[in-house]
This record gives sequence, structure tokens and C-alpha cells, in this order.
Amino acid sequence: MIRIQEILDNVAASNQNANLELIQRAYVFAATAHAGQTRLSGEPYLSHPLTVADTLAKMGFDEPTVAAGLLHDTVEDTKATIEEIDENFGEEVADIVDGVTKISMIPFENKEEAQAENIRKMILAMSHDMRVLMVKLADRLHNMNTLDFQKAHKQKRIAQETMDIYAPLANRLGLYLLKRDLEDLSFKYLRPDIFNQIDHWLDKHQVVEKHIIDKVVGLIQDLLASNQIQGQVYGRIKHKYSIYKKMQSQSLTLDEMHDIMAFRVLVKDIKDCYAVLGLVHSQWRPVHGRFKDYISMPKANGYQSLHTTVIGPEGERIEIQIRTEDMHRQAEHGVAAHWLYKEKGRVNSKDLEQFSWLREIFERQGDETDSREFMHALKMDLFKDEVYVYTPVGDVKELPEGATPLDFAFLIHTKVGQHCAGAKVNGRLMPLSTELKNGDIVEIVTDPTRNPNRDWLKLVKTAKARSRIQRYLRTEERARAVTLGRDMLEKEGRKASLNVAKALREGHLALVAQEMNFESVDDLIAAVGYAHLTPRKVLNRLCAVLHPNDAASAAPASPSVKESREDAVRKTEGVGISGVDGVLMRFAKCCNPVPGDPIIGYISRGMGVSVHRADCPNVANMEPERLISVHWDGAEEKPYEAGMFIIAKNVQGVLAEVAHILSKNNVNITGLSMDNLVDGRAKLRFTVEVRDATQLYQLIEAIRALPFILEVVRDTEDM
Repeated sequence: MIRIQEILDNVAASNQNANLELIQRAYVFAATAHAGQTRLSGEPYLSHPLTVADTLAKMGFDEPTVAAGLLHDTVEDTKATIEEIDENFGEEVADIVDGVTKISMIPFENKEEAQAENIRKMILAMSHDMRVLMVKLADRLHNMNTLDFQKAHKQKRIAQETMDIYAPLANRLGLYLLKRDLEDLSFKYLRPDIFNQIDHWLDKHQVVEKHIIDKVVGLIQDLLASNQIQGQVYGRIKHKYSIYKKMQSQSLTLDEMHDIMAFRVLVKDIKDCYAVLGLVHSQWRPVHGRFKDYISMPKANGYQSLHTTVIGPEGERIEIQIRTEDMHRQAEHGVAAHWLYKEKGRVNSKDLEQFSWLREIFERQGDETDSREFMHALKMDLFKDEVYVYTPVGDVKELPEGATPLDFAFLIHTKVGQHCAGAKVNGRLMPLSTELKNGDIVEIVTDPTRNPNRDWLKLVKTAKARSRIQRYLRTEERARAVTLGRDMLEKEGRKASLNVAKALREGHLALVAQEMNFESVDDLIAAVGYAHLTPRKVLNRLCAVLHPNDAASAAPASPSVKESREDAVRKTEGVGISGVDGVLMRFAKCCNPVPGDPIIGYISRGMGVSVHRADCPNVANMEPERLISVHWDGAEEKPYEAGMFIIAKNVQGVLAEVAHILSKNNVNITGLSMDNLVDGRAKLRFTVEVRDATQLYQLIEAIRALPFILEVVRDTEDM
């Protein structure tokens, strides 16, 4: 277990004037709070916050951050409160601890939603103080290092979460060492078979690789010395996950991997960087397309370096990175090296200039009410490599790999994006679906009459563009829903001799909205347009408002027959929506759900709710905001249509035998088609009426038992 003195020494090494007394008091508080607690490994629980604090100290963070690392679990896992932390260690430390504390008291529908909300809270806390994320990343690193003691399913879940969110976050913040360790640890649990293969292969070849590394380091050092350039040269084997990614991207086996060594040259200034690059290229032949200049064009996280790949000694491909010592500190520790802790470590606009992507996340997180939608957008922000393009006046803009002119347009300004009518790339008019490349000059053509449509969502790769398009579509859809809802109410109102327009003018409809717990009349009308409510239900309430003392007139006579018919349809179908009555439902013909099937509803404007099987392929392409939970009510028995595909040997009597099985089970056939296949097989499709999914699958099993039957599946399943 790490000793507190080691942490204090690491803090003092970064700042001789550090307030070590704050860290010592935090240690005593944490030790007392966690007394008697152990981790799954059997170690005292205190070993965890000590390791987290040590990681932060080695990264060069300030005393409040290290103290927060020691205290980060006290509020969640002990009797300590945020108020106590604030009282004993000040507001600064308390805010960081509060930001790191997990959401554990709020009920969520599922683990996915809970984790999505947890990540969202962390991002929101970052908007106030970046050090929240630093503590969270250090916490995650130690948890990954001790993951062996978790159950197998938890190992995979935590590892996947780390690979999806935490490692990309570390990368975007320039925390290379942290990112590398998180990736390798996640890889170990996600693909243990491949991880072990790479590990054994590296062990087997380490003698040869070490020989080549020592040789190349010596040659570069001689090159620097002969040209009077002061610098240091280092060589290493690339980490396991980066080797795996290269194998995947280039479809290589381990024995075909030749680009696994990386070398780093550290020099005094930028002039020497380019001088060394010229010397390296004069010594060894550079590989075409493998040179990147991140000095003149830094990455979004502030990373600067020259990257080149050359054919080195013995014909091996070797990657060489050339940078100054200051650039190296930034590359290794990213934001930790950059952060000056101005304003007590708070984020300000100047500090975030090189983290524009992060600022956009802060701004956007308030727009997306669904945490899972926010998580999807966050992954879009984190995962992509960058491309750099130019505006017509020469300004450089950074976009993710695969971005299109539409992404560029929304990056310039929301209004430019909304009215984008076309784009010129390098002076030529190109489709909006064009993938932008490094160095492209992009000019956007706008038209005030042009507005976003749903197809644009298929073209964009940035979360910002996607968020802005979705916001516009939601606004437009709501406007259409209000118009449609008003038309539906007025149409039904005329049948019942009710003047809806007059009721709206005189405020009677506002009273109905209030009674039905809507914030405004437009919300009520939109609910009708979205098919959340039937016009009948609203009109019944309106009648009650207009005639409070006349029970007989509370429900108009003429349309009541229609209402009862709708109710009868819903009841017969036996499907309900929790907390909602009076919504017309119909079964989707694409998947024909039957009782017992997991189902989901889709709100179709003006046509009620279409009910699909939860595994229906069409559901994946539907607008998620219009999907709702539905359930079987267990109403009266009735026949439901379902389909079966049968592949059979094309022999005499096959149709009769299948029909006999159906007849024996009192199942009615409503549709039949048969195709003779060229290979001597027959393909049959039956549409039958069944009580529920249980009966359907019993029939499938009975038919499958016939000797000449090759396969039977339910319609909508893959043959």
C-alpha cells in the first residue's frame, strides 16, 4: 500500500511551496472514515484513495486535487457528508468531491440509464472544474488495475465502459499515459484471447526488437551529435491495444506486423525539430503518406509533434516522433501539464481555447434531455480522429474524420448550417455527403429558404450538427403537431356541435389544459397531434367545462358511437399504455405481434400507435423520441394473425401434412403461398390465426418434427 509520505514527496516535487498540511489532514480524515472497510482484493479500502491521490500527485496536480483524490469516496461509502468536507477542507475540495460522487440514490429504469446519467453529471461537473474529471480518471485507472477481483460479467461491463468513454476522454484531454494504460487494461478483459496472443508474441520477439531499438537509438544519437543538435532519443515497443488496432485496420497477422516500434526525439526548440526531421529523411527513406505535422497544426487537445515513418535499418518500418521538451510534457500529461489553476482551477474561456470540443459538450448537454441521447453524442465527439480544413479566408477548422460540408457549415454557425444549400470543396461544387480531407478549402453556399430535413441526420458526423438539426426538427414537428391537433379537434368538434375555435378564444380550452396537467393550450393540442390523446377525450373535458352543472350534456351524443368503437378496438387488441387511456392502436403488418411477444409502440401522427414486436427490424430505423412502452392487457381471447416460413423437400403430400397439423390444433389458415426452388426444395408461407406466441411456437415445433421439413421460422425472422 502506498504511504502518504510518497504522495507528499511527489506533490512537493511539483511545487516546493505546496500546502502539504491540507493533504495530511485529508489523509487522516479518509483513514478514519474508511476504517474497517476492505476492497474485494482483501486490502484495506484506504489503499484505493491513496493510489488515486498518488496518481494525481505524479501528474503534477495541485493540493486541493490530491486532497479530493483522498476524499473522493468518503461521501458515497462512509457516513461523511459534503458539508463536513466543506467545513474541514474548504469549498474548493468539497466541490471536486461532490462532482466525483456517483449517483446512487436516484432510481433509474436500468443500469444503462444510470450510467448515462452518471457520465452526464461528470461532464456537467467538469464545466465548473476540470479537476473533477482528473480525479474520476485516476479513480477509474486503479479500479481497472484491480478488476481481477470482480465477477466476469462486471469485468466486461466496466472494461467496455472504460474503452467507450474514459479512455477516449483521456485521449481528447491529451493524457496519453493514462489513455494508454486504460486501453490496454480494457483490452485485456474485452479480448483476453487476442491480448494474450500479442503478449506472448512480444515476449518471444523481445530480444530481436530490443536489438533493433538499441541500434536505431544509437544511429539517431550519432546523427544529432554530428550535426551539433542537443537532444535525447528514446525507443519502445508500442502498447498492445495500438498493435491490435493496426492489425485490424490493415488486416494483418502478428507475424506480418513490422511497424511496432516507436522512437521519440526531444530537442530544445522548434527549429531543431524540423532540422532533425530533415536529417532523418536524408538517412532513411520516408514512407509515403505517413508524415504529419502537428506542430504547425496542433490537435484539439494541444498536442504538438512531428510524426514520420521511415524504412529503417534491416528494412523495418519505424515511427519517429520529434518534439520539444515542453511539447513532450504536454503530450504525456495533457491538460494536467497545461492547467495553470487560474481562478482556483475553474474553467474559463481562455483556458479552454484548445478544448473547443469540450466547450461544445458543455453547451450542448443542456439541449439533450435524454441521457442516453447525450451519451450517443458524447461518443461521436470522442471517438473520431481529426481532419483539418480551411475556410476561404484561410482559417483552419478541425472536424472529425468522415465529416461532411454540412458538419463544416454548422461548425461555422448554426444559421449557416440551417440554410446550407450546397458546398464548394477546393473550388468545385460537391454533394453535401462528400467526406472532407486534410487541407480541403470549403465554402458553404446558403439559401434563406433552405432548412434542415431528416435526411441531413444521415450525412453529419459531429454531435453539434446532429444536435442542431434535431432541435430544428423537433421545433418543426411540434408546430405541425399543433396544427394537426387543432384540425382534429375542430373536425370532431363540428360533429359534436362544439365550436373549438371559440372555446380557444374564450379561454375554455385553457381550463381543459390545466385540468389535464398541461402547461399550456399548445401542449394540449400538440398531444392530440402526436396521438398521445384522442380528440374525443379532450372534447369530453371541454363539455364538462362548458356545462359544469349538466351531466347529460357533458358527453355529446353524436360521436359517442365512434368513441365506443375506438375503445372496443383497443380493448379487443388487448394492448395498453401505462397511464394513458383512449389511444387508438393497431398492429404493425411488418411483424404481426401476438400476445406473449415483447412489444413496443410507435406514435404515428393522426393514426394512433402502431404496435411492433420489440425485435422488429423496422424499429431500429424509427425516431427514438416517438417510441413508447406498451404492454399486453390480458384482455379477452381473440385470434391474431401470424406468419410462418417453411423450407421443405418438394415431395408429394407436403402441403397436406402441414395443413393436417394446423387443423389438428384448430388453427385457421388465412393465407398461403408456395414457391418451388431450383434445388428440389419448396418454400411455403402460411398466414394463420393463433391465440398467442406460445401456440404459434408450439405449431412451429410440431411442423419442424415432420420428416420432410428442413426448416420452419416465424415470419420476419431470417431464413
